[in-house]
Amino acid sequence: MKFTNKWLKSYRFLACTLVTLLFIAHTAHWLHIPTLQRMENILYDLRLRTTVVNTVDPRIVIIDIDEESLAKEGRWPWRRDKLAYLVDMLFDYYNIKLLGFDVVFSEPDTSGGVELLEKLASGPLQKDADFLLALETVRPQLSYDDMFAKSLETRPVVLGYFTSHITEKTPEIGILPRPLAAADGLPFSSLLFKGKSYAANLAKLQTAAMSGGFFNNPNVDEDGVYRRLPLLMNYNNRLYEALSLALFRTLLGMPEIKFVTGEHYGKNNYDSRLEALEIENFHIPVDESGALLVPYRGRQGSFTYISATDVLNGVADVEKLKDKIVIVGTSAAGLLDLRVTPVQNIYAGVEVHANILSGLLDQAIKSRPNYILAAELAELLLICLAAIFVFPRLPALLSAVVFGILLVSGIAFNFYCWAIWNIDTLLATPITLLIALYGIQLFFGFFFESRKKKQMGNMFGQYIPPELVEQMSQSDEEFSLKGESREMTVLFSDVRGFTTISEGMEPQELCELINGILTPVTSVIHESKGTIDKYIGDAIMAFWGAPMHNPQHAAYAVKAGLTILQTLTSIQQEFKAKGWPEIDIGIGLNTGKMSVGNMGSQFRMAYTVMGDAVNLGSRLEGLTKQYGVKMIVSESTLQAAPEFVYRELDKVRVKGKNKPITIYEPLGAMEDVSSEQMRILDLLNQGLHGYRQQQWASAQIIFEQLARQHPDDRLYSIYLKRIAYYLESPPGTDWDGAFTHTSK
Repeated sequence: MKFTNKWLKSYRFLACTLVTLLFIAHTAHWLHIPTLQRMENILYDLRLRTTVVNTVDPRIVIIDIDEESLAKEGRWPWRRDKLAYLVDMLFDYYNIKLLGFDVVFSEPDTSGGVELLEKLASGPLQKDADFLLALETVRPQLSYDDMFAKSLETRPVVLGYFTSHITEKTPEIGILPRPLAAADGLPFSSLLFKGKSYAANLAKLQTAAMSGGFFNNPNVDEDGVYRRLPLLMNYNNRLYEALSLALFRTLLGMPEIKFVTGEHYGKNNYDSRLEALEIENFHIPVDESGALLVPYRGRQGSFTYISATDVLNGVADVEKLKDKIVIVGTSAAGLLDLRVTPVQNIYAGVEVHANILSGLLDQAIKSRPNYILAAELAELLLICLAAIFVFPRLPALLSAVVFGILLVSGIAFNFYCWAIWNIDTLLATPITLLIALYGIQLFFGFFFESRKKKQMGNMFGQYIPPELVEQMSQSDEEFSLKGESREMTVLFSDVRGFTTISEGMEPQELCELINGILTPVTSVIHESKGTIDKYIGDAIMAFWGAPMHNPQHAAYAVKAGLTILQTLTSIQQEFKAKGWPEIDIGIGLNTGKMSVGNMGSQFRMAYTVMGDAVNLGSRLEGLTKQYGVKMIVSESTLQAAPEFVYRELDKVRVKGKNKPITIYEPLGAMEDVSSEQMRILDLLNQGLHGYRQQQWASAQIIFEQLARQHPDDRLYSIYLKRIAYYLESPPGTDWDGAFTHTSK
């Protein structure tokens, strides 16, 4: 592989440009990169948590339908006469300024029984004058909805309601409050959130109240966090306001809202989009959908909480409620109004509305002005230009210093804009781009220029031993990840009966057992200059002859197989001491033409071998169990490594192949094989010769003799069974002496 300065500059420029274009596309909302958005959300939350005021706003009080209230006053929903009493107590006894309900009253309260009496009055008792007179007398005491409605009249009360923006199948319940305006004449209305159905308050209650606002949030972020909430909603081409905005306007005396719009480049050239709401002297920045960033003051408890039961029983502190804005809501887990927010994972939904109202009063709403997108795109371009034209011209140390200065100053300026100017700008996107482009500079400069040879060696480090990596790093031209065809030797090793073994062991113990097998076997392969291809559960695949050329690849592979079998003895002793099952392995070796190189997909690559010769090696490993041996090699491996002594096992056709091959069991190096073993081999060869010449009687005598001398050797019993079969059913004159295996 050649790495020239021209190549380096071209690819560095291309890489920086492409990465920057991706970030620009994400920032301009042409492309959505989920990881970037998650990072942006995380840093937004961090920035918010580090800058919140963490003080209690005394102007707003939350009347909490908490667990204590539910225990003392009964489960929710309460009777409306009790709620009427709550309203009366708040205004008449505690002298509050404004009241909002973060609950909806969409169903009539029938617990008073007046509906049943009215049915009697219109039915069997419709002519009973005494009954009708009595009904009119008791009606005010039994119609709890009327009592609640009466308590709302002439008082500054805002009722909440729920809208659905997902499905139109939900029935419309109750009535909506008076809309702010018709949406038809507003050029930005198509961008607002659209309600498709609603669950609002009873007509008599909403009519009695001064206003109403929706309290649900259709603008929850992908991770389920409440970071922004819409102040406006378009329903049936009418504009409705959120609960917090309705409370704010009610507090100011219901002034009109002025919609501030700006021109933005969109699908139809320049579109008019909503930028802010103006209410008297208050400026409320919103996004194009009418949503604002929730101005959290801190964790839950940033507002005074008073238990609803204390208000009902008149034991709450009067001074804490006098002239205060009050919102009735719940923190009880069972009422399911708990939210996930940037400041706290479990947060009462009612306090979200309190935070918005507090932020509106303080004019502390963070904004994203219409120019901010252009500024963010310009920032990304400047980072790209610095990466392309500045970093490469600086020494390594100075480049790192400049990078650090840019990173720290960028973060500091972002926090300054947030805390001082109340401007929300992207943080994760520019700093991630800066880190990414600086990383590209390091990658091209350090790895491809300074250590390009060592990099090639490191790419093979997970497959081959360190000493070979060092040799490879000396010449980058000799080695390549590209596919090529070579004469090589492949090894397959597998633990026999591993499934049965694994079923009786705990996962942690099983993992330790596998490591206890694979580690020493891998060490043997590395010491024999082999390359680990892959681990397949309890199995190992390795090869010799790549990435480094090795004319003796077959000899190294056979030696490695024999050493593995010797190592197995010590492994078994170690496992026995731990009380683990005894293990046995099978090894298959084959030599031949194989395709070797970096293969895989764009997601994952591996330096591996493929081809018929590889498949045959796997088949040979599978035959070890059938022949009762621990290692089988092919005839091609024997020819490439003649310095070892082999025992011929059989002439076979493996599954999927028509041409027969001769398979062998390596016994060891010439000097390691005894004369007795050589005598047995000579006798075996005589038996095999008679077997293939269909001289069944002489072959049978030899194999019976071998079986008596070595009763545990399965090979001899295999041939005795075959001879017995062929004596009954001779194979014919065209028989080539090969046995066909029908399984892998």
